[in-house]
Amino acid sequence: MKEIARKALLYDFYGELLTEHQKKVYEDAVMNDFSLSELAEEYGISRQGIHDLLKRCDATLEDYENKLGLIKRFADVKGVADEMKEILSELSDADTKDKRLEISKRLNEEINRIREI
Repeated sequence: MKEIARKALLYDFYGELLTEHQKKVYEDAVMNDFSLSELAEEYGISRQGIHDLLKRCDATLEDYENKLGLIKRFADVKGVADEMKEILSELSDADTKDKRLEISKRLNEEINRIREI
């Protein structure tokens, strides 16, 4: 499952950089869960040809991520945002001014982390 999610993320971020043909085949393989046989029949290509095309697409998308790192940055920002949500929840539950001040400082630190990213 994790591999499929990674492929979907790679496609979401970098799919537009593939050719139209690559996009159609990759979408059917990853998003629509077509088998190699179904893809081969649909596109009039051998199973081996489909397999090779998908491997090239995977390598191309991974190469874009290695160079640009958009998914990593997205995950970093999402992690900080999740932490901020937790801190905000703590802030709303804080019962003293000192606790609220301490929690506010933590929140400002997280905001600065996002700025760095």
